[in-house]
Amino acid sequence: MRVVYRVRDFDAGREFYTRQLDFTVTRLDGEQRYAELEKGEMLIALTEGEPEDGGVATVDVEDVKAEAERLRKAGVEIGVVFELHNEVRLLDVFDPDGNRIQLAQDLSA
Repeated sequence: MRVVYRVRDFDAGREFYTRQLDFTVTRLDGEQRYAELEKGEMLIALTEGEPEDGGVATVDVEDVKAEAERLRKAGVEIGVVFELHNEVRLLDVFDPDGNRIQLAQDLSA
């Protein structure tokens, strides 16, 4: 799956996704202000521009509660941990431009 996010500051946006959310840059075009980043099966394309409402990237993580604590301590804007009993645990994370990313932990195993 691929989601495109527009960010006002391309370099700051790329740094947020790589440093805070552990994405890896797989394609970078600094002149066009475009990057593709991957984490697991999730592919995010970043481009410089005014943020728009659109798709939401869902990223699988081992422990949503631990990620929530880590991101909160780092000063990242996050929502509350939401849990469907014995199914899934979810957390909304917001990049510096307000784009929403959802972290998901499978609890059914």
